[in-house]
Amino acid sequence: MRYKLSINNQEIIYNIKKSKRAKNLRLCVCSDTSVVITMPRLFPRILAKNFLIKKADWVIKKIEYYKKHKRIVLSSSDYLEKKEQARKALSKKIKEINKNYNFKFNKIAVRNQKTRWGSCSSKRNLNFSYKIIYLPAELQDYIITHELCHLLEFNHSRKFWKLVAKTIPDYSRLRKELKKQGISLG
Repeated sequence: MRYKLSINNQEIIYNIKKSKRAKNLRLCVCSDTSVVITMPRLFPRILAKNFLIKKADWVIKKIEYYKKHKRIVLSSSDYLEKKEQARKALSKKIKEINKNYNFKFNKIAVRNQKTRWGSCSSKRNLNFSYKIIYLPAELQDYIITHELCHLLEFNHSRKFWKLVAKTIPDYSRLRKELKKQGISLG
């Protein structure tokens, strides 16, 4: 359901998504400038509105940023066309990068993920957004290395980042660069 909120002479249109998996409020400004608040099913809607008011300055800055920077938005048919290409490219790169670690993992899944470039499950499965193929090679390598390192360190501790740095010494710069990429995950 869509709601409107006017703050500092700026109208923010937002959606509330209730989720049985959510434990807290989560605010997302998507690259198409839409705003989504995800919240536990039993929370009253007024909490979402109050949360948005509290974060309004950040939301307005994000919306302005996305309006200035054009982003590539891909269709769902693109996923069907590119999924296999992404799987082959990722498998090859994972095999190459994993020579530095020799980690054991189960499956590699390629999905049309909306909020993450990649993830590593507790079952040792590596999951990636097919949209990774649109990124420069160094960012692809960073994402793959990041997820591989979660096979040993399932956190973002110093030990984890030291492991990432073994293959990607300038990971910090690449993390920042990834946030600027012009491809919509949404």
